[in-house]
Amino acid sequence: MWIIVLSIIAAVVLTLIATKLWGNGSPDETSEDSESLPDADCCGAHEVCDKETLLSSSDEIVYYQDEELDAYTNRLPDSYNNDEIEAFREVLYTMNDGEVAGWLRSLQLRNIQPPIAIRDEALMIVADIRDIIRKSRV
Repeated sequence: MWIIVLSIIAAVVLTLIATKLWGNGSPDETSEDSESLPDADCCGAHEVCDKETLLSSSDEIVYYQDEELDAYTNRLPDSYNNDEIEAFREVLYTMNDGEVAGWLRSLQLRNIQPPIAIRDEALMIVADIRDIIRKSRV
């Protein structure tokens, strides 16, 4: 059991490191002029854009090529088997890190509670993105 948990943690850490080293369009690679402009998807009216938070006011369900996860509606987070957890993990690690918060919000609106391990991994990615955004604003 501990080996599985440690393997998952190691995979998350390695993914985060790889994303920072070879990520697509990280804030460090943007020009100084683009830092002062709000993102094209952001209205610019908030200090933190809605896309950076899981508490978006929008109730629009957006699919992230994850329609198959609708089969898990109303399931408890601790009720998934290994194959079902891998289905969530596959979706999580095939999307851009910047989409993870929106994906979690989409799951929430669809009454899908992801497996605990996937939720923790996704929240780590969201927290990492928020830290990068905060650091880029300083």
